[in-house]
Amino acid sequence: LGADGHRVTLFAAAGSDVTLPASFLEVRTFTPSPAARSDVSMPPEAFLDAHHAYLSLLLELAGPLADSFDVIHNHSVHYLPPAMAATLRTPMLTTLHTPPTPWLESALAVPGGGSAHYAAVSRYTAATWAHAVASQITVVPNGVDLGAWPLGPGGPSLIWFGRLVPEKGAHLAIEAARRAGTSLRLAGPVSDEDYFTRHIAPRLGDGVTDLGHLPQRELAAAVGRSAATLVTPQWNEPYGLVVAESLACGTPVVAFARGGIPEVLDRGSGCLVAPDDVE
Repeated sequence: LGADGHRVTLFAAAGSDVTLPASFLEVRTFTPSPAARSDVSMPPEAFLDAHHAYLSLLLELAGPLADSFDVIHNHSVHYLPPAMAATLRTPMLTTLHTPPTPWLESALAVPGGGSAHYAAVSRYTAATWAHAVASQITVVPNGVDLGAWPLGPGGPSLIWFGRLVPEKGAHLAIEAARRAGTSLRLAGPVSDEDYFTRHIAPRLGDGVTDLGHLPQRELAAAVGRSAATLVTPQWNEPYGLVVAESLACGTPVVAFARGGIPEVLDRGSGCLVAPDDVE
């Protein structure tokens, strides 16, 4: 949006890309007193931090910043933005990136919470939220920057990329590559140490290589030099961004037909397989 000439202001967590063509709102922090911290109802600190940050933001948007923006586009999964949307003069669009969660469902159930504007990243995700949202959910699939995921030359090896967590199913990709007699490269952050130690590390070697957590440019190059991408989730993907990123590089995809993936992948660009069907 910034590249198209819009003035964009971000409310984003620490570690976000500060080189983006945008300005940033302050994320307000809070430290409870020793007396409050000793209370038995003290919630986890991460929960309290997020609650305070979003509450501060929305009170500012209802007060001093009330006329500062034309639209608020909420991409978070926090409950306060939709719960308090009716208190703001600025219209809010919430894009739903995940399946329903209890906290977000609760926010949508309060008066005015489910009647704001909503979009979803796939028809599948829109359908999972239809029971909780009073208005129509517009489907806007995730976009991929073709400049960041350039066409590659292909190559002899398979690749799997994403977060190394149980629900992404990298261990199933390893099993499939071994049965096919094809080498496989893994790329992504280890977001679950126990899963990696128990289910990934023992399977490395013998044609299976861990590339680690690559910078985006190196990851795109690795995907472009692959014969195909394996996408093996053990949950219903709300969209399946790795599918679109791989296809942008010209690399075909073999994926479990879960969630929104069949909306991205067809017979012209890859192969859909029944969920969990490694064979």
